[in-house]
Amino acid sequence: MALLLAVQITRNAAVAAFATSNPAAAARFWPGNPSVEISGALVEIARAARERRSINQRAFAMINDAARQSPLSAEPFIVHGVQLQTAGNAGGARRAFLAAQRRDPRSMSAAYFMANNYLRTGHVLEGLEQIALLARLSSGTEILAPFVATYAQDPANWAQIRALFRSQEGLEDSVLTELAHNARNVDAILALADANHRKSDRTWLRVLLDSLVTSGDYAKARALWLSIGTGHAGDLLYDADFSAPQAPPPFNWSLTSSTVGVAERQPGKRLHVIFYGNEDGVLARQLLLLSAGPYRLRLNVVGGPAHPELLRWSVRCDKSAESFAGIGLGETSTRAWTFAVPSNCRAQWLELSGRSGDVALQSDVTIEGLKLTHAGGNV
Repeated sequence: MALLLAVQITRNAAVAAFATSNPAAAARFWPGNPSVEISGALVEIARAARERRSINQRAFAMINDAARQSPLSAEPFIVHGVQLQTAGNAGGARRAFLAAQRRDPRSMSAAYFMANNYLRTGHVLEGLEQIALLARLSSGTEILAPFVATYAQDPANWAQIRALFRSQEGLEDSVLTELAHNARNVDAILALADANHRKSDRTWLRVLLDSLVTSGDYAKARALWLSIGTGHAGDLLYDADFSAPQAPPPFNWSLTSSTVGVAERQPGKRLHVIFYGNEDGVLARQLLLLSAGPYRLRLNVVGGPAHPELLRWSVRCDKSAESFAGIGLGETSTRAWTFAVPSNCRAQWLELSGRSGDVALQSDVTIEGLKLTHAGGNV
């Protein structure tokens, strides 16, 4: 695993760092210059690693010649370390890479090879710290988060990764978000996230909730959402009065601001909706976990759609494109709607959508007093 990851790091870091120069062209003008020899040799080493082939011994000869001319350069120590590591002398290779880092603390290649050496020999924390250094030197953490996330999947590494998070400010969020793309990483995320990162506005929480819902693990998604302190277990509908924007979707409202229209919370516990009438789309939605049976949705509407069917409430089962119940917002003066959840529907999307017609008609309404209850009896 470490070797495969090392090859990927070589592609993203070492090759990118060394191949920016043109040592072949420079060699035509000054073939014996130490910098030219070092650059050419490092490009050959990086290419060999990328292509998974043995390193041409001429590269080592060029480095040795450069080392004699430039004894304070870091690169000869790096190449010597590569030679020792290839020969199976991990300890000697580590000492050579450390010597290179002492000569050039900003050397990306030294950081890479040190990381590779540590990880190959089981020094996970030290290896990850070198990868963190490599990320800083390359002005970004895009190569770091996936790498750390791979190691975070093993509980044996959790203590070391927590220590890494404490020493690398800003790393925790990106690693947790990387892990959150796979619903199976929920235990690792909860084990690694400290109190400051268990908040409803964290990116990883939204990504993980989406992953759990996509995998069909609705109960675990809801339990996680509740554990962050965002709702009450008995709520059929969260934020029915549109006054709690802090909790994230999908168990809170997801409101649209797009070419379809705008849905936004307003003071006074109201939802203001403008549907432009040019294209169909969802303006507001929330994921519900209702058991099978009848329910009633009540609401008050200020204003009204230009046509009864332009704005429409609907309920559909998750993973289904078609709703099993719906009603136009202007179809009933009592603004009450009763529907039944089928027995094979484990999670439901309650959606307010706009439907365009042959002629674009804009609708402007305000919704308040929304309430979802069990209806009792048959629908």
